[in-house]
Amino acid sequence: MHIDIITLFPSMFDEIFSQSILHRAIEKGLLSVNFIDLRGYSTNNYKSVDDYSYGGGAGMVMQIEPIANCLADLQAKRSYGDIIYTAPDGEQLSQAVCNELSLKDNICILCGHYKGVDERVRKHLITREISIGDYVLSGGELAAAVIADSVARLLPGVLSDETSALSDSFQDGLVSPPVYSRPADYNGWKVPDVLLSGNQRLIDDWRLEQSVERTKERRPNLL
Repeated sequence: MHIDIITLFPSMFDEIFSQSILHRAIEKGLLSVNFIDLRGYSTNNYKSVDDYSYGGGAGMVMQIEPIANCLADLQAKRSYGDIIYTAPDGEQLSQAVCNELSLKDNICILCGHYKGVDERVRKHLITREISIGDYVLSGGELAAAVIADSVARLLPGVLSDETSALSDSFQDGLVSPPVYSRPADYNGWKVPDVLLSGNQRLIDDWRLEQSVERTKERRPNLL
């Protein structure tokens, strides 16, 4: 998979993509990521890509021209399964959305900033709008990193145990059951006996029961 991320702050991604699963995916050649500085497509000497909003009001707006120029340049090199804009009012990022995106060969993510992008970008240039929650960030870079991470870990070969992703929360519409590790007894807090039984059928039944109960308690909307 290839991901192009259009941003005003490319260096924000340096540490994120040099660590853990994302770094592993890139090292294995399963993921390639390119960070494009939108200011490189500015049409003025100041390299600015924002201007005042027509009609007045506080805050600046990302202009359509540099975004259109950037996307035209990128699309001349490859076609995208989706061109995503990170927007607080976009569709909510979910495991189902991540699964869908992981099947695409190329995606592009446009990071919003200021008061957002010119509405004509949203109407004519992007194919999808995604939100990571009902709150507002200073910019779309963190949202883009969340999208990239949640999608990359689903790519075949990225995780050392590919079945791990299949048992994640939300993958089957339920939250994950509790998990335990050594020691089996710490300060009198013991691991449930069933997990030490070696009976895989009983363990699987217990995990499903726990997932259902946790979902009822914590995320009943999923049921």
